[in-house]
Amino acid sequence: MPKLTAANLGDPAHQRPIGRGVGTMNPIGPLVVGRAQLQPGWRWSEDLRPIVGTESCMVHHLQVLLSGRLGVRMDDGEEAVFGPLDTFEILPGHDTWVVGDEPVDILDISGNVEDFGLPAATSRAVATLLMTDIVDSTANLARTGDKVWRQTLGDHDRLVRSELRRAQGREIATTGDGFLAEFTSAGGALGCALRIRDGIRSLGIEARFGVHTGEIERAGDDVRGLTVHTAARVMSTAGPSEVLTTMITRLLCAAGPFIFEDRGDRQLKGLPAPIELFAVRPSPTGGAS
Repeated sequence: MPKLTAANLGDPAHQRPIGRGVGTMNPIGPLVVGRAQLQPGWRWSEDLRPIVGTESCMVHHLQVLLSGRLGVRMDDGEEAVFGPLDTFEILPGHDTWVVGDEPVDILDISGNVEDFGLPAATSRAVATLLMTDIVDSTANLARTGDKVWRQTLGDHDRLVRSELRRAQGREIATTGDGFLAEFTSAGGALGCALRIRDGIRSLGIEARFGVHTGEIERAGDDVRGLTVHTAARVMSTAGPSEVLTTMITRLLCAAGPFIFEDRGDRQLKGLPAPIELFAVRPSPTGGAS
């Protein structure tokens, strides 16, 4: 095995376009050293976000700025501008851009930039998704006023998150007046939905719930795919305080403490074929129907 290895950051064989710029990624043993040459106007959120697919850059950088000026904004709002020969660390979750009319020439010495500028790594898995939405939130706001409604929403969010933790669900996103969550257990998702439904009634509000099991694509902390859209369509079909689910979730929970009431086949907007839906309620005897 050679004791000396080398690569040249000017080698075009190791270059790739990164929007209005060029990146060079040189493997050195188990590490990768990068160089980016960025033109004025370059911005990660404009040049790379559509390609990478994440809301912000999730690469951990340790960089040396050779020339030009680079602006950085973290997801929490912290900002900085770096100049020539500055050495700095940028944690995941940020946007960066070229400041002014001079190109940026920058080295990344963190050793982990092999995938910079490439689509985010994704993985596929089968999961059960729960989507919720408060019914008549605008009317409730008008009835109670801003201050009271903010308090009600805060109480709602705390209750939902408490039930998600209890059921070992993972919060993926809030959707304004609702939540999207992922579960490894179909029964856990249904039980969680029913407890949330009952709990928020004490707050004087109701919600609709959709639960669907299928294959999802993970990209960082986000989930994508037809299963997400199906869960949303199922939820939007539910009535106030109704938990609706699909046949595949029902089959997975056949021995669980639930009663399933057939709501028939529905052609949901944007989906290729009708889906059989079931309303869910807890079984008083602990069996399923």
